[in-house]
Amino acid sequence: MRRTFITVVAGLAVFVGPLARGDEKPAAEAPKPEAAKKGETAEPPKPEQSVTQHSLVLGGAPINYTATAGTLIVRNEKDQPYASVGYVAYTKRDGGDATKRPITFSYNGGPGSSSVWLHMGVLGPKRIVTSDAAATPPPPYTVVDNAYSILDKTDLVMIDPVGTGISKAVGEAKDKDFWGADPDIESVSRFIKQYVTENDRWNSPKFLLGESYGTTRSAGVVDYLQTNANMTFNGVILVSVALDLEAIFDLPGNERTFALFLPTYAAVAWYHKLLPNHPELVPFLDEVRKFALGDYTTALLKGADLGAAERSAVAKKIHDYTGLSVDYLENADLRVTERQFTQELLREHHATVGRLDARFTGPTLDVLAKEADYDPQSAAISGAFTAAFQHYYHDELKFGRDKNYVVTAHIFRSWDFKHKPPGAPFALPLLTNTGLDLAHALVYNPNLRVLVLNGYYDLATPFLATEYMMSHLGLEKGLRSHIEMKYYEAGHMMYIHDPSLKKFKTDVASFIDRTAHP
Repeated sequence: MRRTFITVVAGLAVFVGPLARGDEKPAAEAPKPEAAKKGETAEPPKPEQSVTQHSLVLGGAPINYTATAGTLIVRNEKDQPYASVGYVAYTKRDGGDATKRPITFSYNGGPGSSSVWLHMGVLGPKRIVTSDAAATPPPPYTVVDNAYSILDKTDLVMIDPVGTGISKAVGEAKDKDFWGADPDIESVSRFIKQYVTENDRWNSPKFLLGESYGTTRSAGVVDYLQTNANMTFNGVILVSVALDLEAIFDLPGNERTFALFLPTYAAVAWYHKLLPNHPELVPFLDEVRKFALGDYTTALLKGADLGAAERSAVAKKIHDYTGLSVDYLENADLRVTERQFTQELLREHHATVGRLDARFTGPTLDVLAKEADYDPQSAAISGAFTAAFQHYYHDELKFGRDKNYVVTAHIFRSWDFKHKPPGAPFALPLLTNTGLDLAHALVYNPNLRVLVLNGYYDLATPFLATEYMMSHLGLEKGLRSHIEMKYYEAGHMMYIHDPSLKKFKTDVASFIDRTAHP
């Protein structure tokens, strides 16, 4: 998957490697500085910049802004360069005291994704127009002024982590040194701290906005910067949440995911009109939630002790909610993975359902296959986003034509998912869970607020799994109210659906207005 996690089956081999090794160096260990060659001191890497001036009309008012496309040389704890990180920054001109204007740092996920998707889909001043719930035709593509950009509310810095975009290790560091939960959190945190220092933004209201694995990163970054750098944040915006990875990866022996995915399966079946009477969506999903966390979870926990009558009753109920046949559910032992669901739901129509956004469908490559071979949503829009950004980056921002911009780095198999959460004596050999970091950040800074955005048709980060994560942070009642949830009738990238794009801007703008000056 280009913006978030690759499919679970393909990812199983990943966890055998990073989680089984016991000889990795600690995540926080910095790469060594570049060694001298032939008795000479190597020339230190230098940052690059292209600065251009632009204007945009938002809400009927003109916004004059400066765009800076370039690289920042990030330094390790020894103050030595160890990464050249690419970014695009947008700062409002004639907007009063810049030191008091909000600033938002944003990135996508993967791990291995550049920031192209949020950049050209919703946040930046330009937006690629794609077909909704259908394949976007081939070029030429249409790029328009983004009437829903957040530049009227906040300055914006789009970040590409090492290995994506044009970001790379420098000195004796290697790109792979950054490919892990904790090195990633640290390097992005160091970028933000340096950018804030070099651009005199310490006094600005500060926000993080990440999508998918970018939410995993954000929870770690906000806690890292607040506790290690005394950099206080006003808010964190989590788009399509993945804090506790075990809640969304259906690995062998992990029963949690099946119940947490069920309401999304039901929403997808509802969207494709596979259910009788076509009930009203929100009350219907409330009913499915109750069953998923009640009778269905109970049945899963019983395992082989589940009686035949109860098993049949649960299978019938899942059939009623999803349209999957009772026989299929019985044969699946009531446990249907996401890839099985996307293959099976419309199998008789020889169609595969999208994973990132299940409103999308595409021809099935192998009708007899047990699991889906590809994601129709990703196939439908990736070419348009890539071409639009490359053209914009080179022509309007006047940068990077001599560089290889990596939209998607295939580094998932190399990623080290071990993570040392607050209070742990060492990195835990489990799938990453930065929910613990977010909880610590909320306690450490009781003024911090969190906005959570969920797509009903997102099969990568299902909304009930997100609700589960948020209800298991261990927060006191007063702090639980600091987390606000919003829902969209769209998928993982809810902003490619026009009504959701408008709602996204409204929700984010309101959040920034309320939290930038508490």
